[in-house]
Amino acid sequence: MEGVRLAALQAKKSLLVPTPRLRFGLFNRITPPKDATKETLRVCSTSQGIKEFSIPVGLDDKVLVDLVVVGSVAVSEKGYRIGKGEGFADMEYAMMACMGSVTESTWVITVVHDCQVMDIPEELIERHDLTVDFIITATRVIKTECKHPKPQGIIWSMLHKEVLKKIPILKKLRTLEQEAGKDVALKLIHAGEDKYRKSKNLQWQPHAEADLECKCLASNSDRCSGFEPKFPKSPPTTVYLSDIPPVLRVSELKGMLREQEVAPLQIRWQGAKCKAILLYADLTGAERATAILQKLFINGHTIQAKCVSSQKM
Repeated sequence: MEGVRLAALQAKKSLLVPTPRLRFGLFNRITPPKDATKETLRVCSTSQGIKEFSIPVGLDDKVLVDLVVVGSVAVSEKGYRIGKGEGFADMEYAMMACMGSVTESTWVITVVHDCQVMDIPEELIERHDLTVDFIITATRVIKTECKHPKPQGIIWSMLHKEVLKKIPILKKLRTLEQEAGKDVALKLIHAGEDKYRKSKNLQWQPHAEADLECKCLASNSDRCSGFEPKFPKSPPTTVYLSDIPPVLRVSELKGMLREQEVAPLQIRWQGAKCKAILLYADLTGAERATAILQKLFINGHTIQAKCVSSQKM
């Protein structure tokens, strides 16, 4: 991506760079000094350049983006994309859509190595996921002809209030959309779950499950080393899943749990063993999830779900 930014600056294009992790706004416009040398432009294309040579762009600024370039962990020739699992690229595009900065004529391009182009099941792509129009590798230019609609704005019902605390610009955007008469109701948190988080002074990680999914896909292992959730090692209640269909992905399970409104605090995925462990804040939530999961019939399989007070991990 640094090379893409440098190429844009050398071509004298107007370059907007998302604020890292959206902590202090949405965009920064890179503004090189007059008569900038190639070395100066190289610095402008780095993270240091954002600090030294950029001007913040607010939600009220009228900006039209002709081309969006995103990074990817993997991408399919159909235009389906998998990122690092944190959802920032999807959110950035959705915010641009809210601002009117992107339209149907705005192209989305990803730049990857040839080995990152692979088949991705359409079932993995959800309505908030960003797809791409072109894939650029060292050897190919692929036009995807993707029919999956791109995000048309923030889907507030998928966000918890904790996300707004971490990304202040979302709070401002939500206020603007609320004043415009749009539905900005946030995703509800189970009362017992919220009480448990506060009592344990937990930090909610809205993308923890997606991070776990990404590491599982990358390593193809049944344990994901390096993933350290900010939850206690011995939560009050655990739901143990077995007989999971071998073809089921953790993202699919995650989607099913959200649809049934029984999303856990954390998923410990052991897909290679056809198992998973779900951690819930209280017994009530775990028992409800167990009752629902025992009735699910997936790909010819009935998942076995068992609620236990503790589970050796």
